[in-house]
Amino acid sequence: MPTKTAPKKPAATKKTAAKSKAPAKVKSKAPAKSKAAAGTKSPASARSKAPAKRKTQAVTSANSQFKNFEPYQPKRGEEYMSDAQLEHFKHILMKWKSELMQEVDRTVTHMKDEAANFPDPADRATQEEEFSLELRTRDRERKLIKKIDSTIERLEQEDYGFCDACGIEIGIKRLEARPTATLCIDCKTLAEIKERQELG
Repeated sequence: MPTKTAPKKPAATKKTAAKSKAPAKVKSKAPAKSKAAAGTKSPASARSKAPAKRKTQAVTSANSQFKNFEPYQPKRGEEYMSDAQLEHFKHILMKWKSELMQEVDRTVTHMKDEAANFPDPADRATQEEEFSLELRTRDRERKLIKKIDSTIERLEQEDYGFCDACGIEIGIKRLEARPTATLCIDCKTLAEIKERQELG
């Protein structure tokens, strides 16, 4: 009689829970701008960024025009404001006046040559600003020319080189630094202090 063998139970299959994992987040990068695209600008913006700016001539300082001269070396025992000294300062003043007049004429000619009707408002504003600066400088120089003329008249009347306030000698060094000076350094300093106090 055959022996009965118990039927083998099928191996329990492990249930793998099908866990649905969320997909990994992928950072979406913005597409890189091509260098060519980044470098290209619209014609309108290119015109506004790079205006056709015309540089006017350098504005020269009115107070530095007369400095090309040989400093005067007074002789021992020489009288203050001698004929030689008066001639020295007359030469400085005449040369200074001549250079200032040349600058004024050069500015007028330059502005005529540089005048242009720029379509770009930025260019027009730049040109107007440069012209305005030059005109203010030349206006100061015209006033200075009148002051030089007045100083030359005083020099010819031998009323040059003495302080209008106290009557002492202004000094050769100070007059070479500022040929139109009418006050000594002490009186000029005092006048500036009073002016500042009055202005508050």
